[in-house]
Amino acid sequence: METVLSAKQKAQIINENENIYGTFVEIGAGQETVRNFFRAGNASHTLAKAMSAYDKDFSDAIYGVESDHRYVTESRLKNMLSHEIRLIEERLTRDKHPDKLFFTYANTVATIHFAKQYKGHGWVGMRFQLDPLEPYNEVVLHLRFHESDARMQQEILGVMGVNLIYGCFYHHDNPRALLQSLYDGLLTDQIEVDLINFGGPRFAYIDNRLMSLQLVKSGMTDAVLFGPDGNNILPAHLLYKKNILALRGSFRPVTKVNIDMFEKGHKMFSNENRVDKDNLIVLFEITLSNLKAPGQVDERDFLDRAELLSRMGHKVLISRFSEYYKLVDYFARFTKSRMGLVMGVPNLIEVFNEKYYRDLSGGILEAFGKLFFKDLKIYLYPLMKAGEFYDSDNLKVHPRLKELYKYFKRNGRIVDIKDFDKSVMGIYSREVLHQIAAGESGWQEMLPKDLADTIKRNHMFGYARNALAR
Repeated sequence: METVLSAKQKAQIINENENIYGTFVEIGAGQETVRNFFRAGNASHTLAKAMSAYDKDFSDAIYGVESDHRYVTESRLKNMLSHEIRLIEERLTRDKHPDKLFFTYANTVATIHFAKQYKGHGWVGMRFQLDPLEPYNEVVLHLRFHESDARMQQEILGVMGVNLIYGCFYHHDNPRALLQSLYDGLLTDQIEVDLINFGGPRFAYIDNRLMSLQLVKSGMTDAVLFGPDGNNILPAHLLYKKNILALRGSFRPVTKVNIDMFEKGHKMFSNENRVDKDNLIVLFEITLSNLKAPGQVDERDFLDRAELLSRMGHKVLISRFSEYYKLVDYFARFTKSRMGLVMGVPNLIEVFNEKYYRDLSGGILEAFGKLFFKDLKIYLYPLMKAGEFYDSDNLKVHPRLKELYKYFKRNGRIVDIKDFDKSVMGIYSREVLHQIAAGESGWQEMLPKDLADTIKRNHMFGYARNALAR
């Protein structure tokens, strides 16, 4: 088993490397990261400068004024990194330092509020060289504190900062190891990393969506979000005070019935009185359990699904929430506005299955309190089975839960999608997937326009694999 180095040991190793040389700029939580390097000894080998620009006027004078006038933002962090790297290049000549690997570490952080109304969050970044003749590489992450003590938050930030710097120089060839090493000496319930992006020549081969997936898979966060361009998005930034409509599925692949569910549910939700069309966010959500092949997450399969949804212009949320009430509880961290879930009849029947709530002391009633206490509506897409349509009026739930079900339906929390497209009702993703892998015909007509060509061109979901093997 590999020995985990402490923050002090990592700082010592970096300080003893004669080529690693750079600056530290930390705003909002003290100079907690650089403190580890001072304490480790030989810091003069590593530190060109350490600075904290706490006063807002000083900070603005140095890094410029942000358009939103906020300081704990990704934009502020990147301005800090760019400014400090520029100063290094201006003040340290290559004639005098031909072998130095320059870097800038920066963070802009808000620790726990004095009234403890929120626990705090921050942006942390590293811009660095691995060869004096190469352009800079970059790692940027967003973190959320879970500890309720400001001093403890500062110490945790310092350890994670050292881990990031060490990882950039000594794990850059293995980004997964770099990611895991962020928590060396820390626990995942102390601090959450809910976004990370890699950039630069040494990380050109990295798909940041896969790095997002690793965050969820490793328990570093409950959910990650990325946009149509494939870049990671901070959930708190996108979802803050928004009306949220979510459609859960395997999307393996996305089919015409998925899109019909989305379009009809979106139409109903956007026409609600408590929904602002200009403030509405739609998410296609995939749970981690839906990504798993037997025993593990199939990353190629994940990228295939994500690529198709992205090509259609959709935002994708990957979560650890098997139960819907946990998903809604997650959304409620960011908004009190009306939320909506689009789901099919089989999914709603599972929502009313008591076996999923045995770990709750209040059982299904506690779960439903969390689910429907929020301003939430469920838009129910019907099921066609043996030639008969099932909707909220004739679906079957356990007799013990009938009255509970009727209560939510009677109060308008469960509403039927009426204008569905009957011609797509017989399409099932699992059958389409089988046809693609088996090289059968006919599946192309079950998908939205142009997706079949994308699947063929990129050999997604096992397309032509058997033929290629022959």
